[in-house]
Amino acid sequence: MTDPIDDHAVADTASTDERDAAPPRSLACPDCGTVVDDRWRCRCGAPLRFDSPPIPSTGPPEPSALDARAGLWSFAPFLAVGDDPRDRVTLGEGATPLVDAPEWDAAFKLEYVFPTGSFKDRGATTTLTRARELGVDRVVEDSSGNAGAAIATYAARAGIDAEVYVPADVKPAKLRAIRRAGATPVRIEGGRRAVTEACIDAVEGAPDVATGTSDATDDATGGAWYASHAWNPAFFEGTATVAYEIAHQRDWSAPDAVVVPVGHGTLLLGAHWGFERLARAGWIDACPRLYAAQAAGVAPLVRALHGPEEATPADDRNVAADGIQIAEPVRLSALRTAVTETGGDAVAVTEAAGDAALDRLHAAGFYTEPTCAVAPAALEMLRDRGAIAPDEDVVVPLTGSGLKT
Repeated sequence: MTDPIDDHAVADTASTDERDAAPPRSLACPDCGTVVDDRWRCRCGAPLRFDSPPIPSTGPPEPSALDARAGLWSFAPFLAVGDDPRDRVTLGEGATPLVDAPEWDAAFKLEYVFPTGSFKDRGATTTLTRARELGVDRVVEDSSGNAGAAIATYAARAGIDAEVYVPADVKPAKLRAIRRAGATPVRIEGGRRAVTEACIDAVEGAPDVATGTSDATDDATGGAWYASHAWNPAFFEGTATVAYEIAHQRDWSAPDAVVVPVGHGTLLLGAHWGFERLARAGWIDACPRLYAAQAAGVAPLVRALHGPEEATPADDRNVAADGIQIAEPVRLSALRTAVTETGGDAVAVTEAAGDAALDRLHAAGFYTEPTCAVAPAALEMLRDRGAIAPDEDVVVPLTGSGLKT
């Protein structure tokens, strides 16, 4: 069987010192069709995606042929960044375990074993790789914690300055991770929306390439570049690798369903787009159903699909799931498309249900942070409703380490 991944790696390694790097890929607006070199959002206000991302033209390699030492970069032929291996900003991330969880009749993808303790490293490696391709020397990000720690860490790896805007009440462990990576945390009073607005205000004071007011990348080194996990399409190139890894670990088959914690929905959307690319390449037969697990009281996707009563059952706001307290996700329309097109759904998980799921996870040896617990709790709800049958194959990513709490 042809092995395009190994061929790609050999070709890149052999020619690294002899060829000019390909120019960074352009971005396209899914709403108005505008194509630009680089912006943090389209002039029409919509988030951008990569224009014509790569799809391998040959069949999948034998699962044993992939080199685990390359981590998620084993799937470089699917990625719209890092064509030149010299640009890749990596700490060996990826290839996280997919383990049986018989008490849940599911498999857990252990995303909390990444270098910074959360799945956000998937997006950080590709985002900072994009920054390096563009010649950026300073990035800014806004985050409730995990994404900020990941961007700060990979910016340090890249030798790029970083500022991370965080809520004033961010957990001390996450704040320390940002500072120790050499990034500057900027604490903002107010809710998560206030943090994003403050960060965007700072970005909009920077030169054109950072603000999205220019199509050029010539002055990319002149100011801050918005390394947003919600807006930046490079971040989703990284989170899409969760789909490639799941399919690879299952001998190039997709599960029946995947249940994911959702705030901005970077992992769910990455999974959706990743599984779509695998299907287009002919590496899997069909995409799995995608289910979003949200925190009760802050569940905009549930609200959009089912109304306010299901989004906030009995006024029970799940404050423990602090990592997904996003009232206005940037890509809400895309999230809705992801769950409806795949035949999935979204459910709101109460704090009581999340606490019970967290205790159960810890007792079984899965030491995760509270936000992770909404996904196995949602799986139980979906099974009770008959949305997921007892005999179906289900994968649940466990997204953040309990060591952060």
